[in-house]
Amino acid sequence: MPLLSKISPNLPKPEVLQHTYICYYEQPQAWVDVISAHNLLPKDGQGSSNAFVELYFDGQRFRTTIKEKDLSPVWNESFYFNISDPSNLHYLTLEAYIYNNVKATHSSSFLGKISLTGNSFVPYSDAVVLHYPLEKRGIFSRVRGELGLKVYITDDPTIKSSTPMPAAESLTDKDPGLAQTQGVSTPSMSSFRGDKGEARHTFHHLPNPGQESQHQHHSSAAPDTHYVPKYEVDQMKSEPQPTKLVRMYSASSSQPVDYALKETSPYLGGGRVVGGRVIHGDKTASTYDLVERMYFLYVRVVKARELPAMDVTGSLDPFVEARIGNYKGITKHYEKQQNPVWNQVFAFSKDRMQASVLEVVVKDKDLIKDDFVGIVRFDINEVPLRVPPDSPLAPEWYRLSDKKGEKNKGELMLAVWIGTQADEAFSDAWHSDAATPVDSSPGASAVIRSKVYHAPRLWYVRVNVIEAQDLFATEKNRFPDAYVKVQIGNQVMKTKTLQARNLNPLWNEDLLFVAAEPFEDHLLISVEDRVGPGKDEILGRVILPLNSVDRRADDRMIHSRWFNLEKPVAVDVDQLKKDKFSSRIHLRVCLDGGYHVLDESTHYSSDLRPTAKQLWRPSIGVLELGILNAVGLHPMKTRDGRGTSDTYCVAKYGHKWVRTRTLVDNLSPKYNEQYTWEVFDPSTVLTVGVFDNSQLGDKDSNGHKDLKIGKVRIRISTLEAGRIYTHSYPLLVLHPTGVKKMGELHLAIRFSCTSFVNMLYTYSKPLLPKMHYVRPFNVMQLDMLRHQAVNIVAARLGRAEPPLRKEVVEYMSDVDSHLWSMRRSKANFFRLMTVFSGVFAVGKWFTDICMWKNPITTVLVHVLFLMLVLLPGTDSAHSFSLHVSDRNEEFDTFPTSRNPELVRMRYDRLRSVAGRIQTVVGDVATQGERFQALLSWRDPRATALFVTLCLIAALVLYVTPFQVVAALAGFFMMRHPRFRHRMPSAPINFFRRLPARTDSML
Repeated sequence: MPLLSKISPNLPKPEVLQHTYICYYEQPQAWVDVISAHNLLPKDGQGSSNAFVELYFDGQRFRTTIKEKDLSPVWNESFYFNISDPSNLHYLTLEAYIYNNVKATHSSSFLGKISLTGNSFVPYSDAVVLHYPLEKRGIFSRVRGELGLKVYITDDPTIKSSTPMPAAESLTDKDPGLAQTQGVSTPSMSSFRGDKGEARHTFHHLPNPGQESQHQHHSSAAPDTHYVPKYEVDQMKSEPQPTKLVRMYSASSSQPVDYALKETSPYLGGGRVVGGRVIHGDKTASTYDLVERMYFLYVRVVKARELPAMDVTGSLDPFVEARIGNYKGITKHYEKQQNPVWNQVFAFSKDRMQASVLEVVVKDKDLIKDDFVGIVRFDINEVPLRVPPDSPLAPEWYRLSDKKGEKNKGELMLAVWIGTQADEAFSDAWHSDAATPVDSSPGASAVIRSKVYHAPRLWYVRVNVIEAQDLFATEKNRFPDAYVKVQIGNQVMKTKTLQARNLNPLWNEDLLFVAAEPFEDHLLISVEDRVGPGKDEILGRVILPLNSVDRRADDRMIHSRWFNLEKPVAVDVDQLKKDKFSSRIHLRVCLDGGYHVLDESTHYSSDLRPTAKQLWRPSIGVLELGILNAVGLHPMKTRDGRGTSDTYCVAKYGHKWVRTRTLVDNLSPKYNEQYTWEVFDPSTVLTVGVFDNSQLGDKDSNGHKDLKIGKVRIRISTLEAGRIYTHSYPLLVLHPTGVKKMGELHLAIRFSCTSFVNMLYTYSKPLLPKMHYVRPFNVMQLDMLRHQAVNIVAARLGRAEPPLRKEVVEYMSDVDSHLWSMRRSKANFFRLMTVFSGVFAVGKWFTDICMWKNPITTVLVHVLFLMLVLLPGTDSAHSFSLHVSDRNEEFDTFPTSRNPELVRMRYDRLRSVAGRIQTVVGDVATQGERFQALLSWRDPRATALFVTLCLIAALVLYVTPFQVVAALAGFFMMRHPRFRHRMPSAPINFFRRLPARTDSML
């Protein structure tokens, strides 16, 4: 069967270069390859432009040739710069200007520019072409389009310079202007000569690099052949190749060069994205316009009928095998069934299509060799195209044929069509790009398919244990040392133990738990007696179904109830109801729906709504995420003697979790999956993580735990409405050896605002629901409840098919972010130092005071100091409130002379105290970063709102006398407590919603 050659997207044809020279040099130099421009602004008055590029770097200037009458010119010209000081490379800036050449006046007009820092220069092995959107030169400049450059540093003498030029001396001596035009920097020509004036750089003629690159492209593409439908070829001719991403680290070094994210301009389903907008969009694009459109051959195997018997006993164990080229998908088999029903879908990616004929074979399962039953063949050229919103293709009955092509007994119901990832069958299908050719079993496909998960709705369960009556101790003449133990599932809490002198102990304690709908665990309350050390006896217990517990959405009082304590001897519930005695317990139990159950930190929470749905505010917009691809991933396992990874992505926002399909054996996977969420609050964060799937049955499966590769957080308030953000995000993970870059994740994000008024209104509302301020939890309770919530979510998502594993949920939720670590403490300290950089200016001012640089100011400071000294002093050493253990620790020797157990106790206590200090330092730094974000327009809506309010306040203060303002402010500060509320004010809410750098903390 003949194979068609691989068809790739058409690239702009490079201009044939007549001359190519090579330059031998001694020190590393900065190279810039000017590739092409796209969609330039017409400037010649005839709908076109005569474009050329000027490059400026380190005091040197280069200029390309002029491309006449072309709005998408292609240069493919290379230029090199001598670096005066390689150690200062990251301080230098490369500027590229595009001009239109005006022949009549011998002048030029501005078309656009780009500026790149020295960090953009990477080693030659990591350099790829990147297209940059053109920037304006001034406020009134009008530009459009983009410029494709390739920048790198190398000392390899075999690197080619595509600039045709004669000897260096003749260029500089005869015509300096010509040297600039042809790509040679005039100021640096002296570097070409030695001390004796000898030419140290020699130029040699080489073949055309464009021809070499084309030859290499075709030779490398020939072995990887596959079939592509005709309609796809026609569409792909008009679509250039997607933009390659820059690998921002050197393959030859162990440490990354740059951790910054990069903006890209890829071709997506709706067109090319430049500057956050789609240009040359496809009017027929579906709702999947944030990902590259991918085509799949879908095969739905529905059922079969009247299959022939194959065994001697007259039975048949049928299954179906869909095969195209070297890839096949296999359904499950049924025992002794001649009319089986499968209803399974297979999806073959166009990159895996290695033949032009699809074969669907029915086989009989056997212990030694599976028997052939019948076959149905399809020519791919005849397969119809189906793209939503078209209705699903109706399956048809096909008569089975034998190996010779003759009709056989039995029929198979199939549906075969070609579609995209927008197809409804995409998520449930077995994918050829998500499995190896040998691993195509139904069991393997269960853990590699893409799915959408919904986390359960969580409730806080508040149990107020008030008192008990008529407790009966097992030992006579003894009052019980009673306490109450409350349990929901794996959550257990106890009240304090009361050594009461009666049988009616009083506790009045609140115990808090987390429960998830649907409620599966009952509330088990038991009264126990502390008989001796490590020995407790149950005096009675109560079992309450959570469905019967009252729910509340505010702080209204729940009526308390008395419950009879049942004997613990009986085992089943029915017997417990029969055997009752007079002991009772007084409880107040409720489900608190006015809180938001925190399962992640409030600094990067994806949802802030309360549990009770009646308290939800309307949505303010829609968040769309396109998970495009990943590049430069590090291998996480070894297969067949080589490093590889089986990666998938997980995105979390609100209650909705999504998981892409697992792409097997691929270090540069292309997912191209798009998902959508409703947004209820702009001060929320989207989290996207990349993991390695360890559930595929490999020997080196790392204990069957999915390994984390990295994650990315995006704050919604920093996104402009309607703009498409296409960036390549570095994946950073903390290892024992330090921070390591594991690759890059390419995402496309768009936030669409549906209610601008509601969005602005949320800036004046508190970040958390009202109950968090009316009846707040302490820090210890929040940490405990959050840990319980994460465990419940992980357990529920782990029961889905395919399961979302516990290690994935914990990593996405940052379950250990509250624990103390030296790294986080240092990070928070440096954040604090950055915020309070102005304090250092005050320190410098104080130094000037001490040096008497300004005598008048120095005298005034001395007077103020004397006034402060004369004030009565206070004892601030806290020497009277020390605990005995604190005094023992203070007077301990160094090194310590205490026993190891005491030292371990001190260390654990130190970690606990240091964790709180770390949190406080981080919170202080967060407040300063919020103020900086207000000035830097990181949240454009918040800053615009602040500027508007400042303008209104200035107008009000201008027309209002100062005495009136002072009087109103004083009366407001001294207002009666009746007019004071426990909820934070609107300015405080606004400030707390400003973005900080906490979402970038590892």
